[in-house]
Amino acid sequence: MAHARCTAANQQGTATVTIGGKAVTIGYCAPSMKGRKIFGGADALQPDNTIWRAGADSATSLHTDADLAFPGVNVPKGDYTLYIALNTGKWDLVISKQTGQWGINRDGSTSLEKAQEVGRVHLTMSKPPAPVELYKIALSSAAGNKGKLELAWENVAASTTFTAQ
Repeated sequence: MAHARCTAANQQGTATVTIGGKAVTIGYCAPSMKGRKIFGGADALQPDNTIWRAGADSATSLHTDADLAFPGVNVPKGDYTLYIALNTGKWDLVISKQTGQWGINRDGSTSLEKAQEVGRVHLTMSKPPAPVELYKIALSSAAGNKGKLELAWENVAASTTFTAQ
């Protein structure tokens, strides 16, 4: 099961979906905007062209009982860590084999180890109808063995589809 270690300042979040009788779970720590600029630009909490831990505190975790096929990336059943590559205007979901680490190093740099990457999935970017105060990750199922991963915070929403096998 995917669980996140969260400080008192952040809420623990869990997104779970069952597809074809197999569970997919994401555990994360959900920070709030608290009046801050979150994305875009050098003055943002999460500046462009950086790697973000996809939440707060401990790195965001993925547990899947199914083999998953994202566009261009196959993920065997097991445990992983999720990051987001915040490329200007177009984000990538980064899936890593490394698990259990804190989301950032003491110096503020990412804890992502490039050699541990399974792959990167391009995310579809959109804008939510209203600002999202509390960071949210959602998993949902669709027809057949298809699913969708969505995340939203501040004025940004990003998503991708996957197939559970």
